[in-house]
Amino acid sequence: MDGEREIAIRAKIDLVYRAESRRVFATLVRLLGDFDLAEEALHDAFAAALKQWPREGIPNTPRAWLVTVGRLRGIDVLRRRRRFNRATDELRAVALHAWPPQPAPEREEPPDDQLRLLFTCCRPELPHDAQIALTLRELCGLTTEEIARAYLASPATIAQRIVRAKQRLRERHVPYEVPGAAELPDRSAQVMRVIYLVFNEGYSASSGRERIRVDLCTEAIRLARLLAALLPGPEADGLLALLLFQDARREARTSASGDIILLSDQDRALWDGQRIAEGTALVERALESGNAGPYTLQAAIAAVYSESADGGPIDWAQIVALHDVLSRVAPSPVSRLARAIAIAGRDGPAEGLKRVEAILEEGVLNNYLPAHAARADLCQRLQRTEDALASFRRALGLAQQEPERRYFHQEIARLESEA
Repeated sequence: MDGEREIAIRAKIDLVYRAESRRVFATLVRLLGDFDLAEEALHDAFAAALKQWPREGIPNTPRAWLVTVGRLRGIDVLRRRRRFNRATDELRAVALHAWPPQPAPEREEPPDDQLRLLFTCCRPELPHDAQIALTLRELCGLTTEEIARAYLASPATIAQRIVRAKQRLRERHVPYEVPGAAELPDRSAQVMRVIYLVFNEGYSASSGRERIRVDLCTEAIRLARLLAALLPGPEADGLLALLLFQDARREARTSASGDIILLSDQDRALWDGQRIAEGTALVERALESGNAGPYTLQAAIAAVYSESADGGPIDWAQIVALHDVLSRVAPSPVSRLARAIAIAGRDGPAEGLKRVEAILEEGVLNNYLPAHAARADLCQRLQRTEDALASFRRALGLAQQEPERRYFHQEIARLESEA
């Protein structure tokens, strides 16, 4: 075979793997009923592709070909384990009619397999940390080492969470399905929460050398798109819009050396106009439903910030008004802190500081870094240098991320030199 052609085909196989592997995996989980077996079958299918496609060419529908091969390999494994019953034998008999898998069937596999897998990973029987780890491993394809780095845990701990989660799902014979209408609202809320937490870890990593984990942001947006496309509704639209607005500022949030650039200092020409436009259309559609939830309201707030992309002033009055609604819909100390910062933008730093300090006095956010960073910023704007230094030092003590630590060190050094 021509060497250049083989290299080109292998490069295309690599592209197919990156684009389709998790979708193939989701379908194999449905067909085979086991996470680990589906993973093994997925690898076998791509191994077969590496041997067969360079000789015979890439099929018209690569994903369908891979599913067919993976399913047959998985069935063979089940046979070797002596776990087949009559129904499984019949399944193999039907499957063999599709062998060899070229030409591939024209139809695609059902588009909601990934949605089924997402709901399975977020089952209420699983602890929250296990839901996130399982989602990142099985749906996003991250390694245990990557997940461990993102969540400040050892690979062994993450691997144990994933193994226990799979074991619990097997023991309880959890159905691989999107829940029915009665369960759907609560279950969808948990799925959206997991997607949101995955994105937040990418948007501002909890630790490490990098402020932004692009891979986690990208995967969270992909999952949010999947949810919004296959299970449409205002909050699914709102969540996707929120992630798009936040991600639109990615290139402007750090310098070339990885240092933090505050919102007020960002080059707004670097904001992604396409993402902002898409987010705006989504949030407008969600708001038109008349049933705005927390993600839609947060997206609406982010939309107002994004309106200043052309260099105009931020409409703080509108942001405060939206925070007022959000505080009623989803009250929390963090939402109150965000509202206090917005009030500082509308009414001045003294008004904002009064509210931030009142929240800190309650003690709930004593170990919440953004609260101390907000107080430090407002204090220095009011020329309360010693108070600003105290809050920057407290924030530095809480920081686990290297860009944050550099930023707080720089601010402390600057204020000390000016004192």
